[in-house]
Amino acid sequence: MTDTIFMIHGMMCGDWCWENYKKYFEAKGYRCLTPTLRYHGMDPRDNPDPDLGSTSLLDYAGDLEKEINKLGGRPIIMGHSMGGLLAQILGARGLGESLVLLAPAAPYGIPSIKYSVLKSFIGVMSRGRFWRKSFRFSYDTAEYAVMHKMNAHERRAAYERMVYESGLAALQIGLWFLDVHRASRVDGDKIKCPVLVVSGSEDRITPAPVVKRVAEKYRAVSTYREFANHAHWVIGEPGWEEIAGYVWDWLENK
Repeated sequence: MTDTIFMIHGMMCGDWCWENYKKYFEAKGYRCLTPTLRYHGMDPRDNPDPDLGSTSLLDYAGDLEKEINKLGGRPIIMGHSMGGLLAQILGARGLGESLVLLAPAAPYGIPSIKYSVLKSFIGVMSRGRFWRKSFRFSYDTAEYAVMHKMNAHERRAAYERMVYESGLAALQIGLWFLDVHRASRVDGDKIKCPVLVVSGSEDRITPAPVVKRVAEKYRAVSTYREFANHAHWVIGEPGWEEIAGYVWDWLENK
């Protein structure tokens, strides 16, 4: 069994979002790698790279595949939010010993347009040709969509570290039916490794019913667990330790 966890962050984030999980799993004896997605290593106060807006999910996945290939073996691939979708893409390429999907974005073919999701992204989608531009949530939107189970201090601290994201990636995830390249498509039959799928019952941006359908896509190899009183930021909101402990137990016993 591998002792390496390859942790993939989500939209507008960086390796910093894994601080809690990295510390937790390293204390359990795991080696944790936390790559930063292309163009996400910027200072949040700076302007984004002009190429970020048109960066594809497949660009991110290609970069991550190169990093995994340097390891000399298949790691546990853990992803949060968009990182959970990237983990699925990489899993279908046979790159993971197992997959841990934390509040993952859904792949091509799974409807995910709920009221709360539309409310979260309406400000992004209302911009002309948003799929060619980068974006960052306002504080109010981030609070509603992602951080409403955190206290005010935690929300502000996390938001001030958030960076810009690719509008094209947002389209490929949320409006996959408009993407002729099907960038978010995952061939479920190619995922042979064990898969753990975790949702929060109060998640507004990757709602639990949508995440459950992700688990059902891989039903032959998946385990699904929904946590009550949790939202999207399962990697850092109060009570994250319970979820991390469940993940650890699953990894040890799968």
